[in-house]
Amino acid sequence: MSDVVVVAAKSLVTYFVVHCVVSALYTVWGWLWAGQLTATDYFRLTGVPAPTPLLAFDIINAKPRPYRPFRWEYHQTMALQKMDPDWWLELESTYVERIKQRKAIHAKHGKIIQDSLPGTEPACRELMEMVIHFLCARYPNQFDFDIKMGVFQNHILKQTFFTRDIDPLTFLLENVPEDFLLVFEDKETGLYHLRAAVSCSAVGWNMAEKMGKPLHEIHAPVPDFKEKLQFSMDRYFSKMQCNAPIQRGSWSLEHGQPLFLQEGDPDWKIREYQAPGLRIEDMHLRVDWQTLRRIPKSRAIVFNFKAFFTPLTDFRTEPYIPHLLSKILREAKPTFRVYKNTRHTEHVILPALDKWCLEQEEKGWVPVGWKERTLDEHPYYPGWAGTE
Repeated sequence: MSDVVVVAAKSLVTYFVVHCVVSALYTVWGWLWAGQLTATDYFRLTGVPAPTPLLAFDIINAKPRPYRPFRWEYHQTMALQKMDPDWWLELESTYVERIKQRKAIHAKHGKIIQDSLPGTEPACRELMEMVIHFLCARYPNQFDFDIKMGVFQNHILKQTFFTRDIDPLTFLLENVPEDFLLVFEDKETGLYHLRAAVSCSAVGWNMAEKMGKPLHEIHAPVPDFKEKLQFSMDRYFSKMQCNAPIQRGSWSLEHGQPLFLQEGDPDWKIREYQAPGLRIEDMHLRVDWQTLRRIPKSRAIVFNFKAFFTPLTDFRTEPYIPHLLSKILREAKPTFRVYKNTRHTEHVILPALDKWCLEQEEKGWVPVGWKERTLDEHPYYPGWAGTE
């Protein structure tokens, strides 16, 4: 009798184990079949360390870093610097407002804002996964991701996203206040072409006119690009590694805070002449802080950037910045100044800069007769850390 019991018990245990194993296999198979087993460690795969978690992060009071990417003497170079792993994607107090603005821009302009060519979906999904991993690692109290279910929780917006069903570019549009452009190598020519993007932050730049084109055509309006940058950029892209992302900044001077603006829009006209009645209080520095990195599976290169707006009046208390900007506006090459399109603001900005230069010299912040040059603290300014 005891032998029968033992045999029965063994059979029951065997059945239980086999059932559990088969169930687990079916579950894993289901994830794989649906393409949802996304537990890739992108930090290990890219060689870029995970960011430091911001456990006490407060989105309402978070300030952006004060980017002031002014250089003198100005020479047309790519002006690249190594990316700090903590700062791939930077969130600050304008987050909710900016996401709302991006969705409204997309609703109005459609494919001018978000578009992709056939064959780019795997790379777009890979980018979405990398973004999710970064956000959850950097801002653990603001974002959660259930890998098994593919569910992303945005606690700032109080929204849930089912990543298995959503277009990856739509996910980026609605969760990250940055633009993302993906370029892919043409295997025959070796040139990189824009093939997928979500871009809500273009001023005078129409994505629909750029889609599918190689880099040298996209950058044709940039002064001296063909002569000084095209060869080095093509070579840089071909050799770029996943573990070496870089960052840079571009800047402009704006009346108000235009995020998306095209020729023909009503607000564009103010950029065509020096309008009387403009006030320095309405002028802003716009900095597009840009990151360039290769993603590991698809080998696409991602160019992402975020627009930051700073009131020009802040420069009054920022040592050396008024001197440096005044020098650029007055003495930069004519082609550079035309490209920057600053003339419509200069009649307001230059007198204010001159006043602030004198004040800073009188306070001893800047030596009298200081010869303008790129600051050691570039792209910031001396003492900026103490103001945060």
